[in-house]
Amino acid sequence: MSLADRRGDGALTAVLPGWITARLLVGGALALSRFLVDELHPAAAGAAARAHQGLLAWDASWYARIAEHGYAPLPDESIRFFPLIPVLTRGLADVTPFDERAALVVVANASALALGLLLYRLVRLETGDAALARRSVWLMALAPPAYVFVMGYTEATASVLAVATFLALRTRRWGWAALAGALAGLARPVGVLLVVPAAIEAARSWRAVRPRERFRRLVALVAPAAGAGVYLGWVQLHFGDWLLPLRIQRRHNLRGSFANPITTLDHATRGLLDGHEVGTGLHVPWAVLLAVGVVISLRRWPLSYGAFAAAMLAAGISSSNLDSLERYALSAFPFVLVAAGLLRREWLERGVLVLSGGAMVGYAVLVFLSAAVP
Repeated sequence: MSLADRRGDGALTAVLPGWITARLLVGGALALSRFLVDELHPAAAGAAARAHQGLLAWDASWYARIAEHGYAPLPDESIRFFPLIPVLTRGLADVTPFDERAALVVVANASALALGLLLYRLVRLETGDAALARRSVWLMALAPPAYVFVMGYTEATASVLAVATFLALRTRRWGWAALAGALAGLARPVGVLLVVPAAIEAARSWRAVRPRERFRRLVALVAPAAGAGVYLGWVQLHFGDWLLPLRIQRRHNLRGSFANPITTLDHATRGLLDGHEVGTGLHVPWAVLLAVGVVISLRRWPLSYGAFAAAMLAAGISSSNLDSLERYALSAFPFVLVAAGLLRREWLERGVLVLSGGAMVGYAVLVFLSAAVP
């Protein structure tokens, strides 16, 4: 019996099967991609290189190079990647036999396991429903964009910090909430959006608490922005423009400039219907489903959950480029909780998990073949 089971929460037993399954599926997708490259020689630009890079393809290669060399010798595009993952990767490489490339994959996959454990405990805390907690961690592991939890990406670490922040906020452990929130701000630009749930939770019973308690709440509230501010301050010191990471991210070949979400969705829908921008248009159904998820979250979960989901969705659709929308949404774990809450029938749960795992494999193959952007 596991330590988790002896403690009575059963978290490890609930999480480990899905975590292992996801790694087997993504490993199979990578093997299939390399087979297709060797046998069929696909025409997609960069297919062979991306399949060879495997778990270190796309943005993962940037994190590995930053961990190994720092920002200075790399192109300015590297500055858009926040420093927490490279720092953790470099630290692990310094104290283990792993090089930076292997250490990055270890950090991502260890974070994914921790994400499952904390998510399970958060759902148990909120609902007392072990079955819902189990469904939640399985869905998180096998969600279509969850292949990035296996690659050397920041999503797993950023997500576990978001869940840790919520767990601390909901149990009124303001110091831990501040620490997790600050680290989330150092992990990704959208980590700063944790100020939204922090503000909601800090405001609860505000008038009834003592000044010292108010101070602790305020620290937890500003911590995500402070974490991001540390990195942006470093950028200002070294490059003279604290907004440089965001300016680079707004380049047309990356996320693009800020745009009216309605205009962006309308343009993507028209592109899907007339066949000119099918790839971009395929994000529109996901955006609609996520909007429905926000509404359900606001109705069925505490306000901070729905507000965080809404903020993350707004950030995802407020650029001229909808690429990676699903990956960004995955970091907003309340969407997973909403989906898990709808799968109360066993046959429905199993069917959705099979379809979701299959979709994850399909997405991963396309990504490894350079036919889709993570």
